[in-house]
Amino acid sequence: MPVVVVESPAKAKTINKYLGPGYTVLASYGHVRDLPPKDGSVDTDNDFDMKWEVASDSKKHVKAIADALAEDGELILATDPDREGEAISWHLQETLTKRKSIKKDTPVSRVTFNAITKAAVSEAMANARQVDMPLVEAYLARRALDYLVGFNLSPVLWRKLPGAKSAGRVQSVTLRLIVEREMEIEVFNAREYWSVKAMLGTPRGQEYEARLTVLAGKKLDRYDIADATQAELAVQAITSRDLSIKSVEAKPANRNPSAPFMTSTLQQEASRKFGMGARQTMSTAQRLYEAGHITYMRTDGIDMAPEAVTEVRNVIGDRYGAEYVPSSPRIYKNKAKNAQEAHECIRPTDMSRDAASLKLMEADQRKLYDLIWKRTLACQMAAARMERTTVDIASRDGQIEMRATGQVMLFDGFLRVYEEGRDDSVVDDDDRRLPQISVGETADKKTITPEQHFTQPPPRYTEATLVKRMEELGIGRPSTYASVVTTIQDREYVRKEKNRLIPEDKGRLVTAFLQNYFRKYVGYDFTAGLEDQLDQVSAGSADYKFVLGQFWRDFSAAIAETSELRITEVLEKINEVLEPHLFPPLPEGGDPRLCPNCGAGRLSMRTARSGGAFIGCSNYPECRYTRAFGPPGAEEDGAIPPDGKLLGEDQGDEIRVFKGRFGPYVQRGPVTEENKKPPRQSVPKDWPAQELELDKALLLLSLPRELGPHPEDGVMVWSNIGRYGPYLKHAASTSERGGTNANLESLDEVFTVGMNRAVQLLAEKVASRGGRGVGAKTLREMGEHPDSGGPVNIMEGKYGPYVKWEKVNATIPNEVEPDALTMDQALELINVKLAKKGTRRKAAPKKKAAAKKKAPAKKKAPAKKNKKPQDDPDVVDS
Repeated sequence: MPVVVVESPAKAKTINKYLGPGYTVLASYGHVRDLPPKDGSVDTDNDFDMKWEVASDSKKHVKAIADALAEDGELILATDPDREGEAISWHLQETLTKRKSIKKDTPVSRVTFNAITKAAVSEAMANARQVDMPLVEAYLARRALDYLVGFNLSPVLWRKLPGAKSAGRVQSVTLRLIVEREMEIEVFNAREYWSVKAMLGTPRGQEYEARLTVLAGKKLDRYDIADATQAELAVQAITSRDLSIKSVEAKPANRNPSAPFMTSTLQQEASRKFGMGARQTMSTAQRLYEAGHITYMRTDGIDMAPEAVTEVRNVIGDRYGAEYVPSSPRIYKNKAKNAQEAHECIRPTDMSRDAASLKLMEADQRKLYDLIWKRTLACQMAAARMERTTVDIASRDGQIEMRATGQVMLFDGFLRVYEEGRDDSVVDDDDRRLPQISVGETADKKTITPEQHFTQPPPRYTEATLVKRMEELGIGRPSTYASVVTTIQDREYVRKEKNRLIPEDKGRLVTAFLQNYFRKYVGYDFTAGLEDQLDQVSAGSADYKFVLGQFWRDFSAAIAETSELRITEVLEKINEVLEPHLFPPLPEGGDPRLCPNCGAGRLSMRTARSGGAFIGCSNYPECRYTRAFGPPGAEEDGAIPPDGKLLGEDQGDEIRVFKGRFGPYVQRGPVTEENKKPPRQSVPKDWPAQELELDKALLLLSLPRELGPHPEDGVMVWSNIGRYGPYLKHAASTSERGGTNANLESLDEVFTVGMNRAVQLLAEKVASRGGRGVGAKTLREMGEHPDSGGPVNIMEGKYGPYVKWEKVNATIPNEVEPDALTMDQALELINVKLAKKGTRRKAAPKKKAAAKKKAPAKKKAPAKKNKKPQDDPDVVDS
C-alpha cells in the first residue's frame, strides 16, 4: 500500500477521499528541515555546502512517515506544485534516505496537481515523475541567499544602528518602497487650483452639469485658474454671456472584463472589497484549495485550462443566456515583470457550484470563494457596451466653452456579475446620464459654482497596492508576497492604520542606513535581476552555485567595508542623508539645524533605547530640547517623543511617560549607572498616554498598593494593575508566583478597594476554582533535617501525601501510611529523589568528557551567543 505524503492534514483528508483505502495518506506539516540559525549553516568556503537540521516539531511527523514506509514499500510525494512544494518533497526524500527508511529498491515518485479533484488526482497518479532538481536548486539558491543576507547584514544593523532588528533580501527592498512613499508625502507641497461648474437647463426643463473648458478663447489647463480672484472673473465671464449647444457627439464604447485571479490580484481585490490582509487572504485561499474548492492559490499565471474555459462558457450560457457568451474564448497574457505562468489562474474547480451551493461555514471562505467564482465567470463573459456622449456648450463670441459628459449602458455584459474594485475613490463624470440635448438649442444657466481644489500627495500603500507595486518591479514571488508584507509589520518597521502602511522610525533608519552603505542590495533593479537569475536556475539554464558565488563575492566585501564604522559616524551620515527631510529650509530663512530652545546647540538625529529615533540638541544635558523624528511640526499634539514626555517633578525626580515596546509606561527618574531600573508602571489602556497628567502618573507609580495582612493567615494583600487589568493578590509579594489572584472590576478600585471587599473577592476566587492556588496543607511536622538542617514535613498534595524538605518533594508510596512514616524513612525518600535529580544533572558532563562527542555540544553554545537572523523569519532563536 503506497505511502502518499502531502503538506497538511486537511489536504490529506481530501486526497484520501479520492484515492481510497489502497493508499496511506500522511501529512508532513510543511517543511521538515531548515538551516539552523548559527554560523556555518551555509559554508561559503566549501562551495556553499548547506547543513540542514530536522525541526524538533517535525521529528514526530518524519517518524510517522518512516514507520508507515517500513510496512508499505512505496513513497509518493504529493506536495504542492510549486518551488516550495518541490523543496518539501526533496527534503523528505533526503531525510528518509538518511534514516535508511528509503532503500535502494524503494520506489519513490513525485506527483503534482493544480486542483484537488478526483480527475486531477487520478491524472497526477498516472503521470508520476521524479523530483525536479532544477526547481529544488532554485529553492536552495533562494534559501542560501536569504540566510547569507539575514545572517550577515542583520548583525551589522545591530552594531551600527541601535534598535534595528533585522534585514532581508526582499523585505528591505519592500520597506524602502514604503519609506520612500512616506517621504514623498512629507515633502509634497499642495498646489491650489480652481474649477468652475455650472448647472444648465434644456428648453424642456431638464438639468445637467457642465465644467468650464475654455476661458478667454484659450483651452484651460489644470492650474490655469490659480486662485479665488481668477475663479470669480471666470464666473463673471460665464454669467455675462448667453450659451448654446455647439456640438453633441455620441460614441460607442466597450468595456472588457479583468483577467482571472492570480496570487497578487486576488490579494489586491480581497483587500479592496473586504479589507482582508495578504496573510488572511492566503490562509483562507489555502483552506479552500485543500478542501478541493479552488485551484492552487500561489501562481502568477492567468491562463485557464481549455476544459475549464468550456465549463465556464457553458455556465454563462445556462445562467444568463447566449448573448452573454462571446463568440470565442478570451485569452489572457500576464504583463507583469518576471511572470513565470507555470500554473493556471486561481479558479473554482467546479463552476456549476456557486458560494451558496457549497454551504461554507466560515464567512471568510464564503466571501473569497464568491469573489473567485464571479471573477472567473466574468473573465469569459461578453464585454459591456456603452454609448459615451460629449456635449460642448459655447458663447457666441467663442470666449467661453463648457463641456458635459455622460454615458448610457446599452448592454451590461460581464458587469451583470462582477466589477473590479478601485484603489481610490475617484468618481468618474462619465458615469452620469445626460438628458436629450440638441445642437443649436440654448443652455439656460441655473447656477455657476467655483470650486477650490488642492493637489493631493501620492497615497500611502495598502497591502494590496504594495503587492501590486512589488509585482510590477519584479520583487518577490507569489509564494512570498504575503510573508514579506507581514514580516515588515512584525518587525515593527511598519504599522498599519486604516488599512494604510506607515513606516516607523526604525524602518526609516534601517532604509537610510542600507541605502547609504548597501545601496546595491536594496536596489529595485538588482533585486528583480537576482529574481530573474533564480528563475533561470529553476528553468535549468543557470548554475545555482555560480549565482551564489557572484552574489557572495561582492556582498561579503560590502559587509567587510562597514566593520570599522563607528555609531556616531553612521548617525551623522544618516543626518546628512535625511537632512532635506528632517531639517527643511525655514520659511523665514536661517539655519534649520539651530536649536530653537537654547539658540546655540545644533539639532541632530539621535537614537533612543527603545529603538526609535528623535531630534535632540547637541547641548544636552544643559538643553533638553527634543522633537519627534521627522520634519518640524510633523508630530501630533501631545505626542510622546522617544526620550519621553516630561509630566513634572516629584521629590526631586522627573516623572516621564514613555512609549515602550509593550505599550506606554511612566517612569520615576532617569536610567543611570547607579539606578539601571528606576520605578516604572504600565499605563492602562483606558488612560490615553498622551493625555496623562502628573497626579495620575504618581498614582500609577505608587503601585503595587499594600492593603495589609489578610485577617486569616497574616499574609499580605495587594492591589495592582497587570497585563490583564486590575487585580488583587494574596501573597508575600506581588512578584511571587504562587498565592491567589482575583480580578477587580475597575481601575478606580485598585486605589480605593478596602480589606473587607478584598477578602470577599479572594474567597470567591478560591471557591470558584475548588481551592486551586491555595498553598499545600501541612499534615505533619517531622522536625529538622539531621544532617543539613531545614524542616522536614509531610504535605497533603493533589495526587497524595509527600515529604517536603527545602525544594525537594518526594512522593510517599501508597503502601506507607503518612502517620506511620519515620524520619529515617523520610530521609531515604528524599535521598532517592536527590539521586534521581543528580543523575539528570550529571548526564550532560558525561558527553563533554568524550573528546569525539564534543563537537555537537560546542556548536550549540555559540548558537545562543551569536543569534543571527535570516530573511523570514528574520530572527531565529537557537
